[in-house]
Amino acid sequence: MPSFTLPTLLQLPRVTPTSVVDILIVAFLIYQLIMLLRGRRAASILIGLLVLTGVYLCALWLHLDLLRTLLATLAPYTPLALIVMFQSELRRALARIGRTQLLGGGRLQRREMVQEIVLAVTKLAENKVGGLIIVERDIGLRTFIESGVALDAFVSRDLLCAIFEPGAALHDGAVIVQRDRIAAAACFLPLTMNPQLAGELGTRHRAAIGITEEADCLSIIVSEETGQISVAAFGEIERNLTPEMVERRLTDHAKRRDPKAAEREGEVGTRAIPVSKPATQGKVR
Repeated sequence: MPSFTLPTLLQLPRVTPTSVVDILIVAFLIYQLIMLLRGRRAASILIGLLVLTGVYLCALWLHLDLLRTLLATLAPYTPLALIVMFQSELRRALARIGRTQLLGGGRLQRREMVQEIVLAVTKLAENKVGGLIIVERDIGLRTFIESGVALDAFVSRDLLCAIFEPGAALHDGAVIVQRDRIAAAACFLPLTMNPQLAGELGTRHRAAIGITEEADCLSIIVSEETGQISVAAFGEIERNLTPEMVERRLTDHAKRRDPKAAEREGEVGTRAIPVSKPATQGKVR
C-alpha cells in the first residue's frame, strides 16, 4: 500500500484566498448549470451523451474497433449538434446573464397602474371573461409586441376590459404592458410544450407560461371557463389566486423581488414547472 510521507504532503498546493474564491465561483457556475438543466429536456440529452461516452470507453477497453471508429467519426460533429439541440436553453441562459436594468425595458412604477390591472382582472374574473396580460420587466418583449396591434395607451381597467370583451377585434390575444403603458394587444406568444402540465390548462395558460420561459416578464391569466386568476413567472404558474395576491405579485415584480416571496408568507398556489422545449407560435385563445 502507498505510504504518505511528510514531504509528499508538503508538496500539496497551498490553499489561498484566491483559490477559495476560484473554487466557489466554479461551484456556483456548476450549480447554476444544474438548476438550468434540472427537469428540462436538456438533462435527458446530456444523460444520453454520457451513455455514449461510456460506450466509447467500453469499446476502447474491449477493443471493439468498428464501434470505436464509428463513435470517433461522429465526435467532431457533437459541438454543432449540441448548439442546435440546446438553442432554446442557450438563448435563455444568455438572456439571464445579460439581464440588467440599463438594457431592459421598463417596470411598473406607479401603484395606480397596479391597481388598474388588479381591478380589470377582478372584473374579468367576475364575468368569466378570458384574458391574458403580460407585464414586461428587464428583458424586452419588442418581438412579441410587433406581432400584435400597437396601442401605446395608458393602462386602465376600462380599456383592458374592452380589449378582452368577447367578440371584440383584439380579444383573441395577449396584452403586453411596457413601462406604464399598454404597448400592444392581440399579440402572439410562444407556447410551452411541457407534458407535465395539467390537462385542464388550455392555450391561454400555456402561452402565459411559454412567454415567461423566454423572458423575465409576469403573466396574469383569467380563465374564461372557471373565472380563476393565475399568475405565471419564470416558467412556473400559480393558480386560483385572489385579487390581493395578484396585487402582491405585481408589486413584488415591480420591486425586482422574488415572485415566490409571498408564498413564504403563507400564500401558496398550485404551480406546474415546465420542461423547456422548442416553443411554437400560437394565437392565445
